[in-house]
Amino acid sequence: MNLEELQVVAERIRGEIGKAVHGQDLVVDLLLTSLFARGHCLLEGPPGTAKTLLAQSLASALKMEFGRIQFTPDLMPGDVLGVNIFNFGTSEFRLTKGPVFTDVLLADEINRAPPKTQAALLQVMNERVATIDGTDYPLGADFFVVATQNPIEQQGTYPLPEAQLDRFLFKLLIDFPDETAEMEILRRHAAQPLDFAARMADIEAVLSPEELAAGRALIDEIRLDQTILQYILNLVRATREDPEIRHGASTRAADALAGAVRAAAALEGRDYAIPDDVQRLVIPALRHRIVLGPTAEIEGRTEHDVMTNILNRIEAPK
Repeated sequence: MNLEELQVVAERIRGEIGKAVHGQDLVVDLLLTSLFARGHCLLEGPPGTAKTLLAQSLASALKMEFGRIQFTPDLMPGDVLGVNIFNFGTSEFRLTKGPVFTDVLLADEINRAPPKTQAALLQVMNERVATIDGTDYPLGADFFVVATQNPIEQQGTYPLPEAQLDRFLFKLLIDFPDETAEMEILRRHAAQPLDFAARMADIEAVLSPEELAAGRALIDEIRLDQTILQYILNLVRATREDPEIRHGASTRAADALAGAVRAAAALEGRDYAIPDDVQRLVIPALRHRIVLGPTAEIEGRTEHDVMTNILNRIEAPK
C-alpha cells in the first residue's frame, strides 16, 4: 500500500459512514485519524446526535469483529473482561470471555459505570491485554475503543478522572448539525423503514485487517520535521504555563499528538506534516488532558476557548 492507496481507502470509509451519518464530516475524519494512529476515541455530546450510530457505522465499514457494552451503574469488571466459571461436569474452570474480546468496541455511556469497572476497561485500552484471575489474554493490535458519554445528565454518573481520560487519543465534541444537514437527515429517513438497522443496511465493509495493518505500517515510516516537533512541544508546554490552566498536558500528550499528526498527514496523501495538521488536531488531542483553573471556570471559559487562545499566541513555523 502507498499513500495514494491509503487516501483512496480512507475516502471509501468516509463514503460508507456517510450513508448512515450526515453532517459530522470533521468527527468522521478524526475518528479515522485515531483508528490509523492506534488511539482510542471519546465522543461527547447531547442525546440524539448520532454518537452510537457513528461508532456502529465505522465498525460496519471495517471487516472486523464488533462488540458493544452498554454501561450501567451495576456493571462489574467481570461483565467487561469476562470470568472463569466452574464446570461441575468436568470439574474445571472455563473462561467466558467478555465483550472486550473483539476488534472494535463501542463503550456506550462510559461515565455511567462505577470507577472500578471504568478502570478495568481503561487498563485494557492502554495495554491491549485483559487480565482475568492473574492470566493475561492479548486482544490484538486491531483493538479500538469508541466510548460515548452524555454531558447533560450528570446525576448517577461517575466522571472519568483526568489520568484515565489520558488513555483516549481524542475527545470529540458532537453538536447538533446545521439546518441544511438536519433537513437532509430527515429527508433520508423519510424514505427508509422505521427501523434502526435500516439506516446501516447499505454500509459495505471496505477495510480489512490486512489493509489496516498496511496503512499503519505506512504511517510508521513518516517522520516529522524538527520544526513540527518543536511546534508541538511549544503548544504542550504553553498549557503548563497558562494562568487559566491548573494542570497542563503531559509528555505523553505531546507524544500522542505527534503520532496523530503523522496519521493525519498520511490520510491526506502526504509523507510530511504541516503546521495546519497540528492546529487541526491539538484541541481534540489536549482538551481532555488539561484541567482549568478557577479563573477560567468563574469566567465560564471552556477548554476549547483556552486552547484556542494558546494556538493564537504560539507562533507557527513558516
